Amino acid sequence: MERTYSDAVAALNTLQSNSTTIDNIRKAGKNLNLQAIPEMIDWCHRTGYEPVEFDRLNAIHIAGTKGKGSTSAFVSSILCQFLPTTLFNKVGLYTSPHLRFVRERIQINNEPLSEEIFAKYFFEVWDRLEKSARARGEPTDKTSKPAYFRFLTLMAFHTYMSEGVDAAIIECGIGGEYDSTNILVHPRVTGITSLGIDHTPLLGHTIEKIAWHKAGIMKPGVPAHTVAQPPAAEEVLRSRAREKSVTLSVVNEYPTLQDWHLGLSAPFQRTNASLAIDLVSTFLKTLSVHSKIPPIDPPLQPPEIRLGCERVRWPGRCEIRREKENGGIAWHIDSGHTLESIELAASWYASCISPSSSSSSPPPPPTPSNTPPMRPRILLFNQQTRDAPSLARALHATVAAALRTRHPFTHAVFCTNLTSARKGYRPDLVSMNTDRAKVDTLEVQRGLRDAWMELDAETEVVVKGSVEEAVEWVRGLAAAAAPPGAAGEEEGDGDGGDGGGDEGEREGRGGGVDVLVTGSVHLVGGFLEVLEGDGE
Repeated sequence: MERTYSDAVAALNTLQSNSTTIDNIRKAGKNLNLQAIPEMIDWCHRTGYEPVEFDRLNAIHIAGTKGKGSTSAFVSSILCQFLPTTLFNKVGLYTSPHLRFVRERIQINNEPLSEEIFAKYFFEVWDRLEKSARARGEPTDKTSKPAYFRFLTLMAFHTYMSEGVDAAIIECGIGGEYDSTNILVHPRVTGITSLGIDHTPLLGHTIEKIAWHKAGIMKPGVPAHTVAQPPAAEEVLRSRAREKSVTLSVVNEYPTLQDWHLGLSAPFQRTNASLAIDLVSTFLKTLSVHSKIPPIDPPLQPPEIRLGCERVRWPGRCEIRREKENGGIAWHIDSGHTLESIELAASWYASCISPSSSSSSPPPPPTPSNTPPMRPRILLFNQQTRDAPSLARALHATVAAALRTRHPFTHAVFCTNLTSARKGYRPDLVSMNTDRAKVDTLEVQRGLRDAWMELDAETEVVVKGSVEEAVEWVRGLAAAAAPPGAAGEEEGDGDGGDGGGDEGEREGRGGGVDVLVTGSVHLVGGFLEVLEGDGE
């Protein structure tokens, strides 16, 4: 086997489970959960580690349903502002899933591993596992390696140990109690972001059961922080904290953040930033440097905290990218894929295109409108494995209420996650967790079209077989809608700005189109591949 990055990605993809296997795992539910940590510890032994050795990473362990990736990014960005420092040398960030490149999941000092470094550590873990299998008289085929996420978790820990990382933000994959990352023995601090209903086959169908799983990352004597939760969820978190002799603090949003220009600008990101600030503060105190940390609020000092919050970058989350070609397109991008995150993405989009939607008073009920907006509003959406119509209905209701109209979008395009009909999937974006027949027949997309037409028959709805085709369709529509001689939008906000623009633009006067791209991490990853691939 060759040892390039492409070879590593190809080998890694063989560890993915297909849709049938994943369905069986979901049906097995709790029984497989009970085996998860013992199996992961065994994989650690096979790669030459005892879990307690990962104490050297000084981990900040984060679980939750919504915002755990963004919170992790805030923490990493803040800690990196302290570099160079005598407190720690390198900051690791392990998150999932990735958008364009699998190496995005394993970062050091806010930079993804290079292709060369990724391949190096990938094959070191691969070889250790095969050596262990031979020593045990076992075959060295796929069965000698853990599944995709477990392998990457092992690889991340091995990379950080090898590279001398001594401040590591570790984001859970699913749940907490039985998550592959929960082999950490003594993290410095744990955090639990907003909780909601998701991954019910594995975590349960109630908020109480889900909270129980998330609280599994709490460790005896290790401080824990969370945000305001539904009362039933908070009660479970506090109960588990008592069982584990953990001090649990509930973080309130810092009012000062309203005056900061957060790198992730949606209003709900202030909650994630507040949690991140408290996690960083506790982390620094556990390193015995509390005497160097002034009071946190007011005025949220030291300055590294504000710098980290304002410099954070997290592509595909509340991000706006603009194209000045084709009359001007404002792409509003968010990878929300649960009911709650879709509603948050929809609210964020509405706040970007309509200043009235940010009013503190509740909007009146939607009223019929016979006048189409001058500035087209387009939805680009897919969700291949969940209840896509339910998510689409929630999105429609949220934007309609915020914009005070029964017709929140003039156009909707539903596409698969296939990057390009000509080139297929980028290797990093291959997902076995889909039914290939449904993708080929556009079954999900046609179902979304029918569901949307029941909601709003005035919307022009199209179905496309790939992300690239959907993007080209939007560009064609934008060009056709542009007034003669229109110069289009100025480029900007590509770093996740607030998408303000002048008031005339936000109220729909003038040229250009506003597009919301959401529903799936895989969709957003393919979308960014199309946009950024255009310039490569």
